[in-house]
Amino acid sequence: MLKSSEVLAQSAVKFGTSGARGLVEDFSVDVCAAFTHAFLASMKASFSFDSVAIAIDNRPSSYAMAQAISAALSQAGIRTLYYGVVPTPALAFIAMQQDLPAIMVTGSHIPFDRNGLKFYRPDGEISKDDEHIIVSAQAEFASLQGQNLAELKLDKAALELYTKRYSDLFAEDFLSGLKIGIYEHSSAGRDIYAKLFSKLGADVVSLGRSDEFVPIDTEAVAQDDILRAKAWSTEYGFDFIFSTDGDGDRPLVADEKGEWLRGDVLGLLCAKALGVEALAVPVSCNTAIEQSAVFKHVERCKIGSPYVIAEFASLNSRYASVAGFEANGGFLLGSNLKLDGKSLDALPTRDAILPALMLLSASIKAGQPISALVAQLPQRFTYSDRIKAFPTELSRSIIEKATADPVWLCQQLNLQSAIRSVDTTDGLRLSFESATVVHFRPSGNAPELRCYAEADTAAEAKTLVDSCLAVLASQAP
Repeated sequence: MLKSSEVLAQSAVKFGTSGARGLVEDFSVDVCAAFTHAFLASMKASFSFDSVAIAIDNRPSSYAMAQAISAALSQAGIRTLYYGVVPTPALAFIAMQQDLPAIMVTGSHIPFDRNGLKFYRPDGEISKDDEHIIVSAQAEFASLQGQNLAELKLDKAALELYTKRYSDLFAEDFLSGLKIGIYEHSSAGRDIYAKLFSKLGADVVSLGRSDEFVPIDTEAVAQDDILRAKAWSTEYGFDFIFSTDGDGDRPLVADEKGEWLRGDVLGLLCAKALGVEALAVPVSCNTAIEQSAVFKHVERCKIGSPYVIAEFASLNSRYASVAGFEANGGFLLGSNLKLDGKSLDALPTRDAILPALMLLSASIKAGQPISALVAQLPQRFTYSDRIKAFPTELSRSIIEKATADPVWLCQQLNLQSAIRSVDTTDGLRLSFESATVVHFRPSGNAPELRCYAEADTAAEAKTLVDSCLAVLASQAP
């Protein structure tokens, strides 16, 4: 018999900001089984259930991992509800409605040679405390190595319920007169997005579907995708372009000019349109959120949806409506709401469709294009990028030294403005007297170093990121 804690300790797979991540080759059948048995042990301490919902993204490795998870569930006498390729929020939503735990096989936006697992309690996304319990669980199980794993029976209910959540929220002619492009690539939700926007009245054009996995990072949009959006907008005359990352929980949207919106700007506009009173957002988000003076309270936290969700309980005890979002655009609804007399249930996990639809709703109600709504916000501009294949140990070493001596880092990076404040909530965030902000943080999911910047102009924010990363990249082995 194997013990889950020992299998996981020997594995290179680790929890990051959102779920367990690692190279595909590290997700052996027994590693998948160990995570499954450990997760079951952690859930059985608080919940009663006889089934677990699972789903996957479009990565080549995801189905085999789901088979291993299902086999482990069967070992434990638990039934598998397999929902196939669906957006992560679709799996989370149906699992919450059924009061069941869930496991999503996805590496989100990271390259296809990597994959991951996201875990959901019957009441929503697991916490960081839950992660520690899973890793340390002493669940015993028989090895699955060498076994023929059963094919999984597909249930389409998750896609249907998730689509209905939004199609029922708006009138069927809600988007009438709008021309919308759907950049489908390999997104887990690509089979439903065009249908949903069409059902709501839009003239929809599907774009860029790919049979190979495309690692879309909504925080660091590739130059090719920047050019694609502008070209598509010119060619088709779109009012709006919609896309997501690989597992469909982070939106990527463009205005009528083909300009991709930053995720935190999208989140701000969505929360405003929903009439949300209190927000929880990571420290990396645009300070236009506070400067807009739209919300009664804004709570800043570490980066990662578990940290956003952890703030919801306290905020819900003090405010009538609560939500959160991240710089990547994923929107988390922390309380039930009424929207034009219709009920919208809380969904405390990242979602891509709600912010897109609420942005369109705000544009329609204002009688203004999306670019005009963005222009009315406090003009603070953010930009972020990353150094790939940058050793995590080197990232941490640089940040540790810079935390002790931030002036040293500024000298290295030729940042000449005086430091106004230092924030170590997550990584190292330096605010300067020039009103610029530079924030460094190792990725929690991959060997990457991220840099975020905020400034009075988009060009200045980009220049800050590019110049800082260029210096730091030269230190990589």
